[in-house]
Order: sequence, then structure tokens, then C-alpha cells
Amino acid sequence: MANTASAKIPTTVITGFLGAGKTTLIRHLLENAKGRRLALIINEFGDVGVDGELVKGCNDAACPEEDIVELANGCICCTVADDFLPTMTALLDRPSPPDHIIIETSGLALPKPLVKAFQWPDIRTRATVDGVVALIDADAVAAGRFATDEAALAAARAADPNLDHDSPLEELFEDQLACADMVVLNKSDLVDADTLAAVEAQVDAETRPGVKIVRAAHGAVDIGALLGIVAAAEDDLDARPSHHEAEGEDHDHDDFDSFVVSGDAVADPDTLVQALSALIARHDVLRVKGMVAVAGKPMRLVVQAVGPRIQHFFDRPWQPQEARRTQLVVIGQKGLDRAAIEADIQAVLG
Repeated sequence: MANTASAKIPTTVITGFLGAGKTTLIRHLLENAKGRRLALIINEFGDVGVDGELVKGCNDAACPEEDIVELANGCICCTVADDFLPTMTALLDRPSPPDHIIIETSGLALPKPLVKAFQWPDIRTRATVDGVVALIDADAVAAGRFATDEAALAAARAADPNLDHDSPLEELFEDQLACADMVVLNKSDLVDADTLAAVEAQVDAETRPGVKIVRAAHGAVDIGALLGIVAAAEDDLDARPSHHEAEGEDHDHDDFDSFVVSGDAVADPDTLVQALSALIARHDVLRVKGMVAVAGKPMRLVVQAVGPRIQHFFDRPWQPQEARRTQLVVIGQKGLDRAAIEADIQAVLG
């Protein structure tokens, strides 16, 4: 019987905790596309940091002028500007659609709600989930952790016994594996053979029958093995159990809060960074990211904070049509003191 999904654009969903190596894997795929016109959907360009030589039409990989940029190897890279569905539609509506779409999820995302989105009428007839790939940090799992910097993912939850879930990161880890069609044990070069075999056995116990487990170092997985699984995962949701659905939850935001803090220009970037560092420690914030307007500066300031690590750099000039406003996304475990965090940030804005 012919595969009815063959006329649809195959899409691979790549999931995994922060530090598992998703970025390295994606760069490897772009560098070894072998003539395939790939489209990559990411949360932000700065996270992927593709080689400047791959990018056409922008000054730096971290500063695209538009939400979709053409890459020199014939591939496309785009960000989820406001919502996943409009981004997918924009790709599918292009005069020359891609051969394959790759979606990188955030480190705290459940893959199943994203797979469900492929049942949306505007998407279902034109795209299919070729496979869900879960990337695992073999060294971290061997050490009894789920990520290299697990504290940056769940410091608040580990310290609070009153939260709804006893082991939310464990559940998230299990949900990612339960939804996977392939598991990549990355950083396998950092553990010995016996330890790697034990990790593989642990992962195998959490996956569905028939799910392939691939060992890798530095995200180097053959593109032919990773793409072309033909799982049609959107038609197979019942076989992909989820802790959150078992508890009556139907989306992936119940354990985490996020909100945007907007304001005017900041007078001094260093003062802002110091304030962010203090509030991250005080409120156990997991992530802060966004664009900052700096008084007297014609360029945007990009701010990226993961746990206590904060990066900031000027990426490109503000465009004439852009409002020179500061917009920072704050992400953390449920129960963040939004009012206090907003007050801390607004105190250093103009």
C-alpha cells in the first residue's frame, strides 16, 4: 500500500534537555545536508549559532533581519516569531517548499503537544511528523542527572516540597522518551563501555517497542539515519503516553510560568545585567531572553540568560520601522513572583 504521507513534507521534531547537544546536532545536519533543502524552525537564531558562512542576507547568524533567512547551502532557517502554526504555514506557503523540516524544541518542552499541532487542518494535509528524536546526555544520565546543568532547569522545584509534582524533571524526561521514535545517546565518548550500556538499558526501559537507540558523540548522526523514519507520529498519539495527560493536563505549560517584561531604554547594560543576575538568584528564574534598547545606542542589545549564566551583545542596528523598546521573556517554575520580578527589571529601565 502506498504511503499516504509521501505527498506531505516530512518534519522531524528534535527534543532534549538544555545541554544535551541539540544545537550541535542541528549544525551537523546543516553541514551535511547532502543537497536536501532543509528548513529549520528554532526558538531563536542565537541559540543555534550556525556558521556565518552558511547565512545569506544578514550580518551575523544571531541577528537576522527577518524571521526567515536563506542559508548559503540552500537551506532555510526561521524562528517561531509568535506562534508555531503561523511559522509552519509561512514555510509551507513558500513558492519552493523545503524537502524536510526540522523543529528544535526548547529544553523544557513536551513533544506531544507539538505533534498534536500537526492535526491542525492547515497543517495536516501538507506536513507530517516523520519522527520525534529525543537527544539524551549520556554522561549526565550516567551521573544520575538529566542535564549537565540540571540546577539551571529546576532549582526552584527541587527546593519546594509543596509543588504539585514530586519529580517534574523525571516526568519530563520520561515523556520525551515515551514520545520518541529515535533516541540519540549523545556524548557517548564521555563514558566507558559498561556505563554506556547501563544508560542504554535505562533509556530502553522508558521507550516504546521498536524505538531505535543511536550512540553519538558531538551530535554526529548520519542524516540518512535521522531523517526518513516515516513515523507519521500525529496519527499515532495514543501510543505515546504522557504523565501530563494522565493527570488531566493537555498542554506543556502547567509546570512553568513565562511572561514578557516590556519597557523603555536602559541607561547602562552592566547595571541591567547585575539586576538580572540578582533576580535570577533570588527568584530561581530558569531563563531570561530578549532584546534591550540602550539609551544613546543605535543597536539592539541581545540578552540571553540560562540560570546564572548571562550573555549580552549588540547584534544589529534598530530598523527604522522598529519601536526601540525593551522586551524580555522570563521563564521559570510555576509560582514565579511576577510582580517582584517586573519591579526589579523596571527599576533599571528608563
